[in-house]
Amino acid sequence: MSTPETADTRAPLSPPTRAEYCVIACAEAWRGAGEILASPMGLVPSLGARLARLTFAPDLLLTDGEALLVGPDGTPEGWLPYRQHLELVAGGRRHVMMGASQIDRYGNQNISCIGDWSHPRRQLLGMRGAPLNTLNNPTSYWIPRHSRRVFVERVDVVCGVGYDRAAGLGDAARFHGLGRVVSDLGAFDFATPDHSMRLASLHPGVSVEQVREATGFALTVPDEVPRTREPEEAELRLIREVLDPAGARTREVPEAARG
Repeated sequence: MSTPETADTRAPLSPPTRAEYCVIACAEAWRGAGEILASPMGLVPSLGARLARLTFAPDLLLTDGEALLVGPDGTPEGWLPYRQHLELVAGGRRHVMMGASQIDRYGNQNISCIGDWSHPRRQLLGMRGAPLNTLNNPTSYWIPRHSRRVFVERVDVVCGVGYDRAAGLGDAARFHGLGRVVSDLGAFDFATPDHSMRLASLHPGVSVEQVREATGFALTVPDEVPRTREPEEAELRLIREVLDPAGARTREVPEAARG
């Protein structure tokens, strides 16, 4: 029984927001990863990687994106020169979470352009490191706005390599593996016989019908779809008080817009 000296006098926490469920879903991408380099791209994935390191993935390696290994608070923990970073990438010892302007049922990703390659309607980032990322180390994706414009039947340009294309590459794709796709509606994986995308969990307040309506291809949907796991109290306090006290996550996933 708690005594006046040991009782927790902190104010009770409000229920988790959609943004915080997204952080949890991203963190789960690194569960059981061991001593592997996490390369999250974007705010919510970065919060997820740091939360994983502080809780269930203590061996996870984090980087400042330049030349250092760092702790969840940015404190330097080691040196990571570019040549060593590339060794981790090429040897399958990194798990990157990228964004996607388009993604299809087999996990092919496009961040290069929209429309025909010879005369695109929109110029985007370009290929950047997506082809090598996906062929050389595990890859997941974070998509803050789930829509048919992003989840498409066929990507206009293949940047990140999906399962259908990797199947014909032999040893060149020996480290290929897509972990999960996290959006503001749910989490998805490729745990199907043909490695096509499957609805793995729904964020609270989201229905299967909403996800289907916002997806431009036929998803594999289990008979019973679990809810994305709720953050534990300690995880919520870490997100709100340590990792993102300014609440920047709500700008990426605005709660009012989700209903």
